[in-house]
Amino acid sequence: MNGPDPFPWRRLDPRTLLVHCGWMAAPLGSLALTALATGGRITTEAWITLIALGASFAAVTLAGLVRWARTDFRVTADSFEVRSGLLTRRLRSVPLHRIRTVDLTATPLHRVLGVTVLRAGTAGSGERGGELSLEALRVAEADRLRAELLARAGAGAGTEDPVLARISWRWLRYAPLTFWVVGGVFVAAGSAYRALDGIGIEPWKIGFVQRAFLEFGDSMLWLTIPAALLAVLALGSVGAIILYVENWWQYCLEWTDTQTLRVRRGLFTTRSVTIERARLRGVLLREPLLLRAGGGALVRAVAGGLGNREENRRRSALMPPAPRRDALRVASGVLRTPQSPFAASELTPHPRVALRRRRVRGLLFAVLPGTVVLVVLGAVLRGVLGDSGTRVLLHCAWIYAVVTTLVVLWLARDAYRSLGHGIHGRHLVIRSGTFSRDTLALQRDAIAAWTFTTSPFTRRAGLVTLTAAVSAGEDGYRLPDLAAGTAPALAAAAAPGILEEFLVQPGAVPPGEAPPGRHRADPLRSR
Repeated sequence: MNGPDPFPWRRLDPRTLLVHCGWMAAPLGSLALTALATGGRITTEAWITLIALGASFAAVTLAGLVRWARTDFRVTADSFEVRSGLLTRRLRSVPLHRIRTVDLTATPLHRVLGVTVLRAGTAGSGERGGELSLEALRVAEADRLRAELLARAGAGAGTEDPVLARISWRWLRYAPLTFWVVGGVFVAAGSAYRALDGIGIEPWKIGFVQRAFLEFGDSMLWLTIPAALLAVLALGSVGAIILYVENWWQYCLEWTDTQTLRVRRGLFTTRSVTIERARLRGVLLREPLLLRAGGGALVRAVAGGLGNREENRRRSALMPPAPRRDALRVASGVLRTPQSPFAASELTPHPRVALRRRRVRGLLFAVLPGTVVLVVLGAVLRGVLGDSGTRVLLHCAWIYAVVTTLVVLWLARDAYRSLGHGIHGRHLVIRSGTFSRDTLALQRDAIAAWTFTTSPFTRRAGLVTLTAAVSAGEDGYRLPDLAAGTAPALAAAAAPGILEEFLVQPGAVPPGEAPPGRHRADPLRSR
């Protein structure tokens, strides 16, 4: 007679059914808004929508019941197993030693119900197919399961303080120095427009909206346009602060042991992301232009097992926008190196011709098109606008050309000064960018391959773009506009063993060729 199973199958929480029906909140809310907007009169179309919602509710509930009844999981001595399916049973099993990240995510609905979603990322899982997900586990059970899955992480030397950073509300001043200070306003306006349009309300026909546009057009534009821009900035700043608080509430970055890095954050939607140290390939210090002007930066991890590219951007965040000195401290704590690669005093600059390329591109793609458009409009519309209108457009053309030329030259110089690279211990340090200056400390042994990219223009300038292929993060990281003669040597020094067979030493004779009269260095020979 067989004894009890030492690894029994476990089932999801029954509240999974309520989570599956949460999607109905939006259509029901739209129906309620429609009823309020029409004074309680429900049209035939609304009744049809209500009947469709009822049918959908029944179908979703039945599907959720089947899914809950036919999904179970267990952790054995060496694997994590999930089986599901009604007619076709599917068993997915992942060895515990391949699990690299275990994340817990809870939306407001999950938090109200007291459940959370667990996602286990495996080694080399760049897409969804390499991830096991369990919907709606009780929070306490999810914490226990995460501990079970990560129990295989080996023990190492302890650290004095496992907590690398906690939220400081003084960092809120950096929230408006992000894209969302302007972009968030337009995203919110677009979302509101789509929502109103979806329930049959045309925003342009609302009385106060029409009056606002008429008054705006009749007023002094030299006053109202700056006032409107200030209003957008004010609304964007408030929205950016609210988004900052929601994303980074109770933020804590810590080593749960010597092998696992954990990030916890979130107000309404809580997130807990874990990254195994063995999968950590480097750290990215990002300084967008506005944030850099305010002395701030943010930190991201370069790690494997964080999902596809979109999920990686969302789950790799290690720190919110914060003072640069704090970001440098956190980056050093994550890398755990005796001396931080970001503290290197000097990076090797790139050739001066890289500055010329940035100036030329800015003049061709920013200054020239706008100037030409204004001049052509002045010539084409001369019969409509008259001589005075043409003169105005021509004045606008030269003013635009002067202003944008100055801006382009400044941005080009800043972009060139940001270019740099160096080898610092076991890390390759790469820095580039102006609208977002990124400094990457990448583990040299994580580089799997090199790609050399040129164009007719870069070949003429003697430049090459070197890309390090890494099975983590963005999959490839670029060193733009390197000197073509030094790029192969840099690649060989940064990641030995990849390019040596392609390198030809000065004076060396390739097999099968007679020695020429004079030898010329050929740093990268095609095979």
